[in-house]
Amino acid sequence: MNLEMQKFKADFFKALAHPLRIRILELLSDGDKSVNEIQSLVGSEGSAVSQQLTVLRSKNIVTGTKDGNRVIYSLRDPMIIELLQVARQIFNNHLVDTISMLDKLSEMESNEETD
Repeated sequence: MNLEMQKFKADFFKALAHPLRIRILELLSDGDKSVNEIQSLVGSEGSAVSQQLTVLRSKNIVTGTKDGNRVIYSLRDPMIIELLQVARQIFNNHLVDTISMLDKLSEMESNEETD
């Protein structure tokens, strides 16, 4: 069971491992959207968006519902929103740590110049 869970997690994170897929998920966090809406919001060509949506659908991360001749996409699990928020917090923490480290290096260089 533990190995199955680890494999699921690895496959899940592989499905997220593309900037355009992350952007699509961020957009869907704000509500359901058609392919055309997603395309115009990301400013990418239709084939690229469709390819990424196919990956997300195959991993059951998003769902597509037919609405006439359009397909409306939505997040399969609203916890994706929380996951993206946590990832942003982790990024911000790394950024703060990097800025702090650079400040310390700059301070050390300044002290060396005055010695």
